[in-house]
Amino acid sequence: MQAEKTGLKAYFKYVTANVMGMIGLSCYILADTFFISNGIGNNGLAALNLAIAVYSFLNGTGLLIGVGGATRYAIVKARGEKEEGDRVYTHAVCMGLTAGILFLLAGILFSSNICRALGADETILPLADSYLKTMLCFSPFFILNNVVIAFVRNDGGPRLSMTGMLLGSFTNIVLDYIFIFPLGLGMFGAAFATGLAPIISLGVLSTHFLRKKNGFAIKRLPLSLGLAGKIGGLGLSALIGELASGITVIVFNLVILGLEGNIGVAAYGIVINLALVAVSIYTGIAQGTQPLISASYGAGKTKELKKYYLYAVTSGLVIAAVLYGVVYCNSEWLAGVFNGEGNTRLEGLAVQGLEIYFIGFFFACINIITASCLGAVEQVKRSFAVSVLRGFAVMLPLLLLLSSLWGMRGVWWTFPCAEALTLVVVLAGAAVSGRKSMGGKKLE
Repeated sequence: MQAEKTGLKAYFKYVTANVMGMIGLSCYILADTFFISNGIGNNGLAALNLAIAVYSFLNGTGLLIGVGGATRYAIVKARGEKEEGDRVYTHAVCMGLTAGILFLLAGILFSSNICRALGADETILPLADSYLKTMLCFSPFFILNNVVIAFVRNDGGPRLSMTGMLLGSFTNIVLDYIFIFPLGLGMFGAAFATGLAPIISLGVLSTHFLRKKNGFAIKRLPLSLGLAGKIGGLGLSALIGELASGITVIVFNLVILGLEGNIGVAAYGIVINLALVAVSIYTGIAQGTQPLISASYGAGKTKELKKYYLYAVTSGLVIAAVLYGVVYCNSEWLAGVFNGEGNTRLEGLAVQGLEIYFIGFFFACINIITASCLGAVEQVKRSFAVSVLRGFAVMLPLLLLLSSLWGMRGVWWTFPCAEALTLVVVLAGAAVSGRKSMGGKKLE
């Protein structure tokens, strides 16, 4: 009984900090959605949803370098290789700056072309272009924030990482209001507020370098393509997940534009940005459980490993039930919060979408947690397969099929059906392989 309490205590300690931090990150865009919908209107909301797809590529690049670099740093730190740890961090920072500058240049030179390619018409092009160009100008800070958050977390500072993320998000919310309403800066103001958030976060995280326990620093040394490749390889799964999300949003937007135009895209923006909060919760559960799973796996404690996995899945299903109940009972209110112009068509589409789309989280929570836990026990191929299946391999064909059959209702059902089919494939794969689970043991 005492061991059980200790396990639960450790589980909640790790998971709570990660969930709070991930919710904080998800509020970056949710705040923009709220203030833009009420301060600029439905065209602004549609423009935001088109432009924000690019954020997935930006954030994915930051995770590629941050997660990959921090993972490599944790390995060499455990070996006591201080100089190699500094070398890894230096490479990660240089890679982040290089990628950030490339995104910045793309924003300055090609933002309008990117918006047109994403489906922006002449009505919303100026709004989407203003937001995207401004956001991409802050690319180096977005990417470096991801890098430093990951390194600080792996250097014994999970609470500081959480604090940086939450303060950055809170700053974004406050500045969104100030820039859009009192100052009347429109889409530029919303993007400017979002761009300042990672700068605030980096300011908080910089206090880690004042601590005696800080284990990494930037050093002047020759750069190695080999080490850069190792960092990229370790962070590839994180990149794929974000890229899949960005590609899916783009394709959904293009399909919806053909069905309902800008009003449909605005409705999808409401649904998907609220759904991002749910995804952040499950990502937090998965990331919080991962070190516990890995430790149990490394120690050969199969029963403890299964226990943590069960905690995570149970938590996910309970949260899915609570989320769906809240969304279903308050769907009209939630749609109204982001419907500043009171457009009845927009509200109807968003209500329908919320009531259908959130059914998918009963399946998605298991898929997200399973993919993370498989990676935690070195089942890299199976983890990658689950991520690809739920990311776009099942989702996009279903979108084209269901939207052609049932229009917008088919669009909303795509996510629940894709997650359910992914779960079926995952379970079938486990059965074919002798019902083997993590650690090579039978899944009981």
